[in-house]
This record gives sequence, C-alpha cells and structure tokens, in this order.
Amino acid sequence: MSAFAAETFIKDHRLLPVQVPPTVIETLDAAEKAALVARIEHLLVERGAALVAHYYTSPELQELAEATGGYVSDSLDMARFGTECKASTLVVAGVRFMGETAKILNPEKRVLMPDLHAECSLDLGCPPEEFAAFCDQHPERTVVVYANTSAAVKARSDWVVTSGIALDLVRHLAERGEKLIWAPDRHLGAYVQRETGVDMLLWSGSCVVHEAFKADGLRKLRARHPDAKVLVHPESPLDVIAQADVVGSTTALVEAARTLPAKKFIVATDNALFHKMQQVAPDKIFLEAPTAGKGATCVSCAHCPWMAMNGLRNLAQVLETGANEILIDEAIRERAVQPIRRLLKFAEQRKQTVLGNNDA
Repeated sequence: MSAFAAETFIKDHRLLPVQVPPTVIETLDAAEKAALVARIEHLLVERGAALVAHYYTSPELQELAEATGGYVSDSLDMARFGTECKASTLVVAGVRFMGETAKILNPEKRVLMPDLHAECSLDLGCPPEEFAAFCDQHPERTVVVYANTSAAVKARSDWVVTSGIALDLVRHLAERGEKLIWAPDRHLGAYVQRETGVDMLLWSGSCVVHEAFKADGLRKLRARHPDAKVLVHPESPLDVIAQADVVGSTTALVEAARTLPAKKFIVATDNALFHKMQQVAPDKIFLEAPTAGKGATCVSCAHCPWMAMNGLRNLAQVLETGANEILIDEAIRERAVQPIRRLLKFAEQRKQTVLGNNDA
C-alpha cells in the first residue's frame, strides 16, 4: 500500500471520540510527602510488593520505585521485570493497559494500580468488539497491535509490538509476504508504513499527548535553538517526526540524551520523561517541543492526564487496602499472552542475531 493509500484509509476510518480528563498534579507539602514515602516503603516490605513505574509518572514515584528495589522503564519492560522479580504483588504506576500486561505475563501474582481510572486514549479509542469486527472483515491480514491496548484487543491480535521494535518486526513480517492490520496509533502506523513500505491498514487512534505536538511551533523553537538536537517519539505526527534527529521509544530517547554529544535537546514526548533524562545527563538542557496548549486551551500540554492520576496518596491507599486489583478473564489472558510471547521471542532472537553479526 502506498503512503497516500494509507492516509486515505485513515481519513475514511471513523476516529472514535475519547473523553479526556483534566490534568491534575498531586501537590504535597514536605512533611506529608516524607510521611507517605516512609509509609509506602514499610508497606512494600510488609506486603511483599514491588513498585513498577513508567517513565511518564511523577519524579516522586520514579524515585520511590528505584529506591525500594522496584523498576522504572517503558511499558513492556515493566511487565518483563515483573516476571523476574520475586515479589508476589506488583504495584504498577502507569495506565491500565500496563497493569493488564503485567497480569497477562504474571498470572500468579497480584497486580494493583493506584487508580484503575488511569486509562490511555489509544486503548480507549480501540474498543475490543469494534476492533474484532474490523479484523473479521480482513481475515487475510496479520493483526499487529501496539502495546497500548487492552487485554481483549491483544487477545485478538497475532503480534503485540512496541515502538522500539516496530520497524524490525514489520520488516520481518513483510519478508514473509504478510499484509497487516495495524492498531491503534495512526501516527506510529503511518511512520512505520512510510519507513517500510509495507501494505498496512491503519486503525485511527492517537495519543492525546503526542498528537498535540505542532510542526510549525517546533520549527520556530529550532530556529531559536539551532544547536539543539530534536528527540521525537513516533506517536507524534509525521511533520513533527520529519524534523527529528532521533525518532524512538522512551528508552531510546533517554539513551540518545545520554550518549549524544549535544548539550541541548528539544523533546517531543511526555515531559515526565525529563526526570530520567536529567538523571542520566545532568549537565544537559531539555526543552519541551511546542504543543497545541501553549497559550491556548489544551488537553495534554505534553503530560498525560491519566498518568497524572498516579500519586503517593493513592499508592499508599492501595497498599493499605489491596484495592484496585487487575483481574483478567483467563480465556482472554491465555490468548493475549501468545502475541506478547511472540514479540519477546522475536526481540531475543534479534538480539542474538545482532550479537552474532558483531562477533563475526
């Protein structure tokens, strides 16, 4: 399929409305914060629990996860950590699909979340029933879904993919002669389609944070900071991606910030990632790429409103009560784990292939 055909399909496919909540950042005075941190540290030990946090959560949660033997990373790596740690309870600070993925891979463990209303616009914009009906209309196509989807959507897929491995996996499937359905992010899908030329039908979802980045504003900011390198997550629109020095997953962008010799970066992703970037590159300057919200009403302003629902108060509460447990129907879980395992196996084989080539 040509890039034009892919774009036409996007326009023809109905974009499902998603209700976006206001962004509310938890505010704590120093005494309350210290008391909550101490209480959470005690409860994690008492409950045999590990805190696993996404890069897009608050600095307080990221620091607490790392200080208590938990983990901070991207969504699939969070779930993979859960399979390796000895904790019987995983507390996932992130959005709901991340908790579900942890449960899919670790059915024997209890998975809790600070707030079960912490959703994702990509997940909400891809209802399982409607997506399954769409797939049924194209039975000849291999179904590839982004990790940012529900357990039920993963259960309907052939492969689960992350932004970090999307290009490699899609090229691999193309080499096997497969035509694809891609869901749910139309921007990431359009980027992958453009880079690979693979025949793909794109579901018309988007991330409210990354879709808000504006190419014109980015051009103006680059003109004011010509020495800055531009780091862009591929959930952004193509005209933003086109200006990037590095396009990649959250982990790849952190690594670029650490390793590139530039001293200044313009970053088009959730601004909570700046905390990790500043940890790995404390001598560097990070600037937010412009969004639709600068000087106007905005639903994202470069920070996910659902990620902001995670805080120290509700984290302490779920550890106290055991509330907000992620439960998945076992029949769905058994189907959903298969495409995730395919991805993990593919990633491991790819790593071995690269190592083999380097050794030769």
